Amino acid sequence: MTKTAFIYTDEFLKFDYGPTHPFKIFRLKLTYELIKAYGLLSLPDTQYIEARMTEGEELLLFHDREYIEVLKAANVGIEVPSAYYYGLGPGDNPIFKGLFDWSKLVTGASLQAASMVEDGEVDIAFNISGGLHHAMASRASGFCYINDIVIAIISLLKRGRRVAYIDIDAHHGDGVQEAFYDTDKVLTISIHETGRMLFPGTGFENEVGKGEGEGYSVNIPMPPFSDDELFLYAFHEVVPPLIKKFNPDIVFTQLGVDSFHSDPLTHLNYTNNGFCEAVKKIKEISPRLVALGGGGYDIANVAKAWTLAWAIMNDVEIPDEIPSDFLKAYFREGFFSGKMRDEIYTEKGIRKEQMREEVKRVVGLIKEKV
Repeated sequence: MTKTAFIYTDEFLKFDYGPTHPFKIFRLKLTYELIKAYGLLSLPDTQYIEARMTEGEELLLFHDREYIEVLKAANVGIEVPSAYYYGLGPGDNPIFKGLFDWSKLVTGASLQAASMVEDGEVDIAFNISGGLHHAMASRASGFCYINDIVIAIISLLKRGRRVAYIDIDAHHGDGVQEAFYDTDKVLTISIHETGRMLFPGTGFENEVGKGEGEGYSVNIPMPPFSDDELFLYAFHEVVPPLIKKFNPDIVFTQLGVDSFHSDPLTHLNYTNNGFCEAVKKIKEISPRLVALGGGGYDIANVAKAWTLAWAIMNDVEIPDEIPSDFLKAYFREGFFSGKMRDEIYTEKGIRKEQMREEVKRVVGLIKEKV
C-alpha cells in the first residue's frame, strides 16, 4: 500500500491578500474540508500532518538575505522603503499583515513534505498550500513571495538526491526554472499557456537550459483554448520518457489548476478529467512524490481537483456525488451541481486543428533538442 501524508493547518486562514485579490487562501480550507468529508484523511496508510513554520535560515538556501530582511520588515503590513524594487506593493504582490509569516508557513509545509518523502516515512506527501513557483531569489512575483519549491528541492540536493520537477499550472514555472537553469542535477518540466498570451511571458520551447544545465529545462507552451486532448497528448509524449531517462530519486509536482476552462485568469480549456489522468501518470512514473498546490482562482474547482488528486494518490475511487453535509455548508463557495467531475469539454473546428499543429510542432522540437 502507498503511504501518504497530507500537510495542512487552519493557521493558513490567519492571512489574507485582500478582498479584491484573486488569490483566496480560503480555498485551502475548502479543499481540506472536502477531503475530510470523503473520509480521505482516515485511510489506513494516510497521515495528517500539522504544517509548521520554517526557520529563517532555511529561506537563505535560495533567497538573498537583503530580500528576506525586506519581507521581515513588511510583515507588519506597512509599506517599507524600496518595497517596489523587490516586487512588493499594490497589484500582484500586496503588502499585508503577516505576509512573511504566511510565506514561512507555506515553505515549512513543503520542507516537511520533502523531508518525510526523503526519509522514507511516506511514499507521497501533499502540501496544497505550496507550489509558489514565481518567486525569484530577490523579488516577489505572481502572488509568490518565497519560492517554497526551490527551497525544498535544494534541501534534497544537499542530501545527494536527484530531483525532477513537473509543473502543470497554467503559468510557466519561471522561478523554479531560473533557480536550476544551469545545473544537470534537477530536471524541470513546465506545461503551461504560452507566454505570448499570459504572465510571466516566458517558458518558450527554446528555453532548454545553459552550461551544464543544457537539456535539463523543458517547456511546453500550449496555445490559448487548448483542451484536455491537446494537454494530454503533449504530456504523454514528453513527460514520461524524460522522467524515465533522467531517473530521479524523487519527483516534485506543482498541481496548479488555473488551467481549467472555468478559471477567470487564464485562457486554457482543460477539465478535471484531463487533470486526473495527468496526476495518475505522475504518480505511476514517480519513485517517490512530493505534490504541491499552485494556481487556481475558481475556488470550488480547486477544492474538487485537489480532492480528486488526493484520492488518486491514495488509490481510492471516490463517488461523483459530493457529500450532502459539505454541500449544505459550502454552497455559497460555488458548490451548486453536487458533482465532483467536470463535463468533458472538447474544442472543435479549424481552431482545434491549428492548435493541434502548433502543439505537434513544439513537441517535435523538444524531442529534437532535448
